[in-house]
Amino acid sequence: METLAVGGMNRRCALPLVPGATPEEGDPMNRVSDAGRPSSPEEIRNVVMVGASGAGKTALFEALTAARVPGRRSREGAPPPTVVLAAAALPTGAVTVNLVDTPGQPDFVGDVRAGLRAADAALFVVSAADGVDERTRLLWRECDAVGMPRAVAVTHLEQARADFEATVTACQRAFGDAEPLALPLVVDGAVVGLLNLLRRSVTDHREGDGAADREATPDEAELIDAQRGDLIESVIEESEDESLLERYLGGEEVDTDTVSEDLRTAIATARFFPILPTHAPSGVGVEALLELCEHGFPSPASAAIPTVYTPAGAGFGPVTCDPDGPLVAEVVRTTTDPFVGRLSLVRVFSGTLRPDEPVHVSGHLQHFASHLVEEHADHDSDDERVGPLAVPVGDDTRPTTAAIAGDIVLVSKLSAAETSDTLSHKDRPALVEPWALPNPLLPVAVHAKSKGDEDKLAHALQRLVAEDVTMRLEHNAETHQLVLWAMGPAHVDQLIEALSSRYHVAVEVEPVRTSLRETFVRPTKVQGRLVKQSGGHGQYAVCHLEIEPLNRGAGVEFVDKVVGGAVPRQFIPSVEKGVRTQLEKGVLAGYPVVDVRVTLVDGKAHSVDSSDMAFQTAAGIALREAANDATVAMLEPVDSVRIEVPDEAVGSVLADLRGRRGQVHGTEPAEVPGRTVIQAEVPAHELSRYPVELRSVSHGTGTFSRSFVRYDYMPPALARELAAGPA
Repeated sequence: METLAVGGMNRRCALPLVPGATPEEGDPMNRVSDAGRPSSPEEIRNVVMVGASGAGKTALFEALTAARVPGRRSREGAPPPTVVLAAAALPTGAVTVNLVDTPGQPDFVGDVRAGLRAADAALFVVSAADGVDERTRLLWRECDAVGMPRAVAVTHLEQARADFEATVTACQRAFGDAEPLALPLVVDGAVVGLLNLLRRSVTDHREGDGAADREATPDEAELIDAQRGDLIESVIEESEDESLLERYLGGEEVDTDTVSEDLRTAIATARFFPILPTHAPSGVGVEALLELCEHGFPSPASAAIPTVYTPAGAGFGPVTCDPDGPLVAEVVRTTTDPFVGRLSLVRVFSGTLRPDEPVHVSGHLQHFASHLVEEHADHDSDDERVGPLAVPVGDDTRPTTAAIAGDIVLVSKLSAAETSDTLSHKDRPALVEPWALPNPLLPVAVHAKSKGDEDKLAHALQRLVAEDVTMRLEHNAETHQLVLWAMGPAHVDQLIEALSSRYHVAVEVEPVRTSLRETFVRPTKVQGRLVKQSGGHGQYAVCHLEIEPLNRGAGVEFVDKVVGGAVPRQFIPSVEKGVRTQLEKGVLAGYPVVDVRVTLVDGKAHSVDSSDMAFQTAAGIALREAANDATVAMLEPVDSVRIEVPDEAVGSVLADLRGRRGQVHGTEPAEVPGRTVIQAEVPAHELSRYPVELRSVSHGTGTFSRSFVRYDYMPPALARELAAGPA
């Protein structure tokens, strides 16, 4: 029993995206030579592959690359998950397809956003065994908001749980006007070909080496005709010829070439989204996808260009995808190669990038980012010179002499350029508005295993920060920890592995300590007395203090109410300095004291033994003696949290917040239908692992942001537990 699927590509026949093409004219195997490079933006297609982790995206990327790069083969078995953005320039027909593979794990959403910036169209990879997940839906909406053309590749058709028809239905429900161009042909559990719906033909991969086109059998034709009408009707509905649909519904046979032309237009303008079944191990659907990229997706000349400013923030003027225009290019990914040094993956939006040319480098993340990016200080430099250029081909590269507008290229030895920086001519500097940068919210404290590696660790982390705009470093002066903020545990593992393998620095991870505060909770009177005599000048100072708690946020106040000269006037500042110094050090557990008023009401001095330092010391003694569990409480930082989750996860998230001592202030519908925003306040100590735990509670679909609002009382038992460790 054969289960058939929609029509596809092979070495002789193309998908119906080239009207009137003969097999030779539409032959996707007419490759550009290895030395050939695009001479105009119309000869380029930039396509990013996105999808959930485990959907088979990387395997498909390798199959597409192997189909166009001589001598390259897809690896046997499932490839390891992608954790960094990868690119390959694939000569296909008359164009070069710059294919960008992005990680599927949510920890690496920064690379996904970078890939979307580099590309002009998106290929969504969906597993026929797992369907469309919520993260894929959200990413689709992001592409929809900017009008990016999209297509869907369905994978894992050979798995027992695979259901192509159900997957198509799920895609239509999630994505809108999506229809398959082909159906999978499955024989005895093996994916062996495609059925082309428009041309009513079959691409069969069982016919010797490669694939061959043949006519459909009666059973196959019945399956094709059952689906073909929906496809044609969907395409015609998007036709600019308003009479075409009326004629079609009236029974008129519409010419296939006419439908093909309308199909190309609808795909390129993001009004229709084709679905193609694929099977990377056997190559089924690979040629179909490559031809879709060539003939369906738009060239950079038709794509939108990000907003461009001058480094001062003024308008730059019109920017078009013109190789002869002013140079405007953006670094979308930075890596360090042990042999060639720093490598920058660059998308050229305007002008032409050539080796050994001086360029202006501009980065102003602090101006655009919605969160703290202090490690990426605003910078402008005219001292950069373009290093050798190369074309990326998966793990390999091929030297090239120039990169024109619309192209994606690897640039070596850009020492001053970081990820998201702009490259432009020195006489006309530009600044491209960076893509939306995710905020790293998972803190991990690290330290070098060896004292001798501390300097190497600092250097290595600076290099990683330049490469990865989704990580952040914090040198916490209060807890004396080096805190690395990352997107999730997989991101942390990747960074630690990079420190070890690339920079030969071994690090240890330790729990992140919370920066607490102390405060007095009841009025207290205390005497600080310092009397020492050991021959010669001694030390003598006595001060009487009254300590009062203040409202949260009031700070520290010092009041002098000494009368009658009990404490000489020259020593009043000494008492105040001693008070403030001790409050900064802490009086009970070693944390700074806040929101307190200290009043000096009386004291004693000695004409010979009293001194500035004696009264400073006596003030500190008084505060320490006043501090105990009854008079001093611990304060913890509290953050305002905004959480967005699907409606069905709201109950679980609210229950989880209650377990974190959170105070929920309200819920409201999100801008995206079917999702809810929760506003709450949660102690920062309870949020240290929240990115991981929210992902679990919301099944990977929740997002959140946090910002400090105040310090508030911490439960005594928890305070004692935290205070037991080193401050």
